Amino acid sequence: MLTGKQKRHLRALGHKLKAVIQIGKKEIEEALVNETNAALDHHELIKVKLLESCMLDKQQASGTLADACGAEVAQILGRTFLLYRPADPPVIVLPSADKPVKKSPS
Repeated sequence: MLTGKQKRHLRALGHKLKAVIQIGKKEIEEALVNETNAALDHHELIKVKLLESCMLDKQQASGTLADACGAEVAQILGRTFLLYRPADPPVIVLPSADKPVKKSPS
C-alpha cells in the first residue's frame, strides 16, 4: 500500500508521461491485461487513458486493471490514471514510508 508521500512522488513522475495503454469499448480483456503487464514490467509507472467509448467509470476501470496486474493506482485524474508496480530490482526510488520521529525539546 502506497503512502500519501509516495503517491505524490509518483504523481510528480507521471505528470510528463504519455498514455501507453488506452481502454476503449472492448474494455478490460485478457489481451489488455497482458499488454498492461508488459508495460509495467518495462516502465514500472504507466499512464492509462479511458477513451470516450469505454462504458466503465474511471474508479471501476482503474481498480479492475490494477487488481488484474498486481499494481497500485497512484492517481486518477479526469479520464486518465497512473498505475505503479515496482520492478525487481526497483528503478523508481520511493520516499520511505516511515514517519519522521519528532524530537521533544529537552
